[in-house]
Amino acid sequence: MLDLKSLTKEVQELALQAGQFLEREYQKFDRTRVEEKSSHNYVSYIDKTSEHFLVKELSTLLPEAGFIAEEGTGSLTDENYCWVIDPLDGTTNYIHGMGPFAVSIALRNKEELLLGVVYEVTRKECYYAWKGSKAYMNGHEIHTSNITTLNKAFVALGFPYDSDHYRPTAIHLVDRLYGFAGGVRLLGSAAAEICYIAAGRFDARIEAFLGPWDVAASGLILMQAGGKISDFIGGNSWTDAQQVVATNGLLHNDILQLLH
Repeated sequence: MLDLKSLTKEVQELALQAGQFLEREYQKFDRTRVEEKSSHNYVSYIDKTSEHFLVKELSTLLPEAGFIAEEGTGSLTDENYCWVIDPLDGTTNYIHGMGPFAVSIALRNKEELLLGVVYEVTRKECYYAWKGSKAYMNGHEIHTSNITTLNKAFVALGFPYDSDHYRPTAIHLVDRLYGFAGGVRLLGSAAAEICYIAAGRFDARIEAFLGPWDVAASGLILMQAGGKISDFIGGNSWTDAQQVVATNGLLHNDILQLLH
């Protein structure tokens, strides 16, 4: 049986090393080396280098595990364990010289998430949790907010790259939230923002058409901090990241109602 607490500590060190690489390169980033995977969906040599490092080190840490990684390194086969990693969540922010951006690493088996680590580079904040633990940021226990009403809620939205399909939902959410919620923000890093809910900064976040690497680690951290995460109808398919509603738990039903 895996020692999840010890394994989480080792993953924290790897996330920190990857984050330090991102921070060093941030000072001298070459925007001419950015590639466009699809419309407004970018990848750079930074993402790829960070991912190669993480795959190499995580393979040493747990050789029997497969991978789901944003830039395609590694492969998911039929292993009992699988790392779900995003080497740079918030690439568009990064290449434009702004934050937040983060390294996200989760481990799951065939049934459930086992551990999650998110290192938000710009604030030097490492969020982490494992199955059965509390949620932590830089060694301190964190918990979701106690906000119960929408008019006091600080809500994060994400606008995915698939604008053609998501536009009606985006327009609907802005219409229902703008002027009614306590505040609405678009920050551009799902992993970081869901951790911000876990830490009580945001109260909810809504987005669709993400990748599982965007939400696996932060989703577990949020749940261990007392929050809730689901798809748009309250189900558990959020792990495939096609629909993600993350909240402090107390607002979850109200946020789901906004989507219908």
